[in-house]
Parts: sequence; C-alpha cells; structure tokens
Amino acid sequence: MNKEVIIIGAGGHGKVIADIVRRSGDTPLGFLDDGEALPPEIAGIPLLGKVSDYAKYPDAFFVIGIGSSSVREALAQRLCGVRWYTAIHPSAVVSELDTQIGVGSVVMANAVVNPSAGIGEHCILNTSAVVEHDNRIGDFAHISVGAKLGGTVSIGRHTWVGIGATVSNNISVCDCCVIGAGAVVIRDIKESGTYVGVPARKIK
Repeated sequence: MNKEVIIIGAGGHGKVIADIVRRSGDTPLGFLDDGEALPPEIAGIPLLGKVSDYAKYPDAFFVIGIGSSSVREALAQRLCGVRWYTAIHPSAVVSELDTQIGVGSVVMANAVVNPSAGIGEHCILNTSAVVEHDNRIGDFAHISVGAKLGGTVSIGRHTWVGIGATVSNNISVCDCCVIGAGAVVIRDIKESGTYVGVPARKIK
C-alpha cells in the first residue's frame, strides 16, 4: 500500500528523507517547517505549512527530518498520536534475523544493520553506516556517515557517533555523548561528554 508521508523539517536532512520515501515506493506528500521565508516548494515537493498544521493530515504518516536529537525528541512528544513512518533506503542491508528498528527511524543509503541489532525510535543511521550484530542503539541516537560499530556495541540515547568514527566490539557508550569524526572508541564510555581522537578521549 502506498503511504503518503509528511516530512517535518525542510532542510538538507529532510530532503534526503523525502528521496528515501520516494525510492521506497511511497509518496512524499510535503514538508512542514517553522522556518521563515521558505519557498513554496523544496526540491519539487510542496511546503505544506508550519509544524502546527500536522493535524490537518490525519491520514498521513510522519517522519522527522531534523538532525538535532533534542529537537527530534521534542517534536516526537509534540506530535503524540500521529502515525510514524520508518524510512529505509532500498540500498540499505537490514538483516531479517531478529532485528528491530523503532518507529520514526531513518536508515540511509548503503547502511548495514546485521542480525539481532535493536535500533531505537527516531534514530538516524546515516549513509554507509555499519551497525553490527547484537548492537543496541538508544532512542534519538545518530550514527553518522561511514561510522562503524563492532559487534555487541551499546549506544545510549541522544548519542551522536561522528563521521567515520569506529566503536570497537563489546563497547558501551552512555547517553548524551558526542563521538568526534574519525575517533576510535576502545573502552566503555560511562560519562556524558565529547570524545575525540585515537583512542578516543574526553575533551573539556
């Protein structure tokens, strides 16, 4: 069944999601965005109005196209009761063996999710990200472009794993962390903060 999908957020991330919706055989009905002076169309898809207009579309599905995890959480709470769309690019490789992806999450082109991985709600698995077997990814987390998570890794809520970063096998990263681009995590991270380098260390 073709689904009509509204993307919350008309920026670059929102456009990528609109493309995934279309490539998945569904219809990007339009964008809702609270920005000022936006054009009537974005990449040929109509701007339908402000986020508060979501109630005008009771039959649509919704997905949040905004990178900030705190904004995604606020919107997920604000739009309580809508039907959330989970966007998975056709080129993504998602195992069917005991794998779960939460509602509202986005899996982008060439990403890999291997068996027994559990992805939370409203997460982003960006282009070519690798989530190995038995991983646990908390709600609102973001695994960036080309980041790689080894087997049996745990990533906390609201944690952002940067572009090209690596988290070694059997590692746990707590909530609300930023793992810098290219960083290599080889030890558990138990304290929220920003971690960079090889091996990754917390910075002030």
